[in-house]
Amino acid sequence: MYLLVLLQSNGDWTVTYSSSNVCALRGATVDINCTYEYPDNVQYRPTTVKPLWFTKASNYQPVVLEHDTEYTGRVEFSRGEVNCTGARCHGTCTLRIRDLRQSDSAVYKFRFTTNQPGGEYTGDPGVKLSVTDLQVKVSFPHPTSPTKAKLECHSMCDLAGDPHYIWFRNGQNVLQGMNYWIYIQSGYSYSCAVEGYEHQHSPLVYAPKTPSVTASPSGEIEEGSSVTLSCSSDANPAANYTWFRVNRDGSSRYMNQGPQLIFRRILSSDSGRYRTYRCQAENKYGQLRSNLLFMDVKYAPKTPSVTVRPPGEIEEGSSVTLSCSSDANPAANYTWFKNNQPLLWGPSQPHTFPSVRPEDRGTYRCHAENKYGQLSSNLLFINVQCELNIGLIC
Repeated sequence: MYLLVLLQSNGDWTVTYSSSNVCALRGATVDINCTYEYPDNVQYRPTTVKPLWFTKASNYQPVVLEHDTEYTGRVEFSRGEVNCTGARCHGTCTLRIRDLRQSDSAVYKFRFTTNQPGGEYTGDPGVKLSVTDLQVKVSFPHPTSPTKAKLECHSMCDLAGDPHYIWFRNGQNVLQGMNYWIYIQSGYSYSCAVEGYEHQHSPLVYAPKTPSVTASPSGEIEEGSSVTLSCSSDANPAANYTWFRVNRDGSSRYMNQGPQLIFRRILSSDSGRYRTYRCQAENKYGQLRSNLLFMDVKYAPKTPSVTVRPPGEIEEGSSVTLSCSSDANPAANYTWFKNNQPLLWGPSQPHTFPSVRPEDRGTYRCHAENKYGQLSSNLLFINVQCELNIGLIC
């Protein structure tokens, strides 16, 4: 045992990796290579070597990759013959991993055991494998040409070897090379891949698609409640959102930035036929506006008022119309009162006296009501002026 430690300290046992860092594409196949050496201290019988690759340990013992369920069917080991010259032996070792996953990113180490007493060795610090996806990096290098973009097929680390890149526009192969210059046009999507792994495209980059607007809560909206409008659009890079209120004349008023427009306490004035809302989604590739969203805010009647026509003096026998109006949503139902007594008038609104009579004289008011509340109007006094009849005042 003492001799083994001494030999290790003198570097007689070695594992040399071809690279300490390896970057590979998700879904691809990668080879991790190494060579190893050890002293030949067994005389008159051949030396046997048991190699293994591992990345995890259990109870301080390495877990062989071929026994790890996460690698089942995806790992392959190969090694050349061991050659011994003089008092030293050396060999080669290769670990191949297919169909790489993000979870394969780890440090891999080679360990070998010989039939020498205490003859085992682990090659530290191992090889760091990084599994990466491709991404399209967008830049606009020419300030005088804001629609001319440079697309770069980019990975988070330097891929092993000298990969050849392929570019796709709307799924069709259009170019080879790491960079792709384009003029921004709506309706196009772009992606890249490494030659030989065309099925592993980078995520598409494209302008926003038609944004959709939703309101929460989705049912009836009552005045005074909290309402949130949300805007979403399929876009890559992710879209930035801007909110507008559209007025009766078609003009737009800026409201807010961000995917949500929040009304902490919504008012009836925030809704109506001419209070509609839309959002705009925008990224580097373009912009698009949503359809209009009409918010129907429900509220109780607001201050009913009673009017009479024709105004002025009311003469007996003339036609007189009483009207009650109130801002309410849904529309209010009205009840009429004369001198604080309910009238059995029909639901028609307004109410007309075809030929007003003296007994119609009195104080009138209306009562407006819907499911959200009720309210009474102002008082209106009608004074019917009697006409002379056979020299008598009626």
